[in-house]
Amino acid sequence: MNAELSVTLLWSAIVKPLISLTVSISIGLIIGNIIEALNWTRAMARPASVLVRWARLKDISGASFSMAFFSGVASNSMLSEALEQGKLTEREVVISNLFNSLPTFFLHLPTIFFVAAPFLGPIAFIYVGLTLFAAVLRTALIVCMGHVLLPPLPEGCVSCMLKDEQKTDFRAALAKAWKRFLRRLPKVVFITAPIFVLFFFLKRYGLFDRLQDLLNSTGGLFSWLPSEALGVVVFHIAAESTAGLAAAGSLLGAGGLTAKQTVLALLLGNILSSPMRAVRHQFPYYAGIFKPRLAAKLIFQNQLLRAASIALVTVGYFVVG
Repeated sequence: MNAELSVTLLWSAIVKPLISLTVSISIGLIIGNIIEALNWTRAMARPASVLVRWARLKDISGASFSMAFFSGVASNSMLSEALEQGKLTEREVVISNLFNSLPTFFLHLPTIFFVAAPFLGPIAFIYVGLTLFAAVLRTALIVCMGHVLLPPLPEGCVSCMLKDEQKTDFRAALAKAWKRFLRRLPKVVFITAPIFVLFFFLKRYGLFDRLQDLLNSTGGLFSWLPSEALGVVVFHIAAESTAGLAAAGSLLGAGGLTAKQTVLALLLGNILSSPMRAVRHQFPYYAGIFKPRLAAKLIFQNQLLRAASIALVTVGYFVVG
């Protein structure tokens, strides 16, 4: 391969896609952060009171659910204070915390989608849609659990426990979104670029082919996935989810993975990364809100239910997708 062809190849296969990807990620991050900063999910908080009442949760739990649409820390703080004041039992706190997984997911949904879209293109709708469906399944299960395990409650007022200070005008939302963007973009780029380049060379020099032969000969647990997909899983577990998306986007663009294989790899990485995510992201602030024993209990049950729901969706997608 001559130098000119080599430079042309590197430009077309690495540099140009990375530039395009960085621009797309930048636009997506800004849009997602603006939507989050404007508290667009607040409109969903009050209608959710129907679910709250059917789950037999008290008004403070319903207010915590609504608060979780724009602040997970504030939501959990409400539950912790209610527990300390004797307004909620520990069982009610556990069910309420699990119940809040849907609004917590919606809180970050815009950013999740607008980060995934540049890497996956239209496939982002499938991947994010399946994770959303898993969150809905979790909520349905928790509502049923609450209805069975908790006693009936008198009528109350969920929305009246919420304050209106959470409203944000567009200028303030734009400033907040820009600040988040400046903080997050370098991290995304520093993760994306090395992985994109690494996977290009790994595939070009046949490492994935050799790994696939090894998996096929040993009959490993994940031999139903191509070796390229296992690389996506590893990056999803070992680093931030952006790393898994970067690896998936690189292989998808190069034709190393089909759409279905890409989605399955990301879902599997999502499941297997749950314990690491709990240690990295949840425990530091959970331990500051709840007592250590209860914090560990809430995190364990949260991640277990989350992993189980995504595993169920993954199996369903594998069979019918």
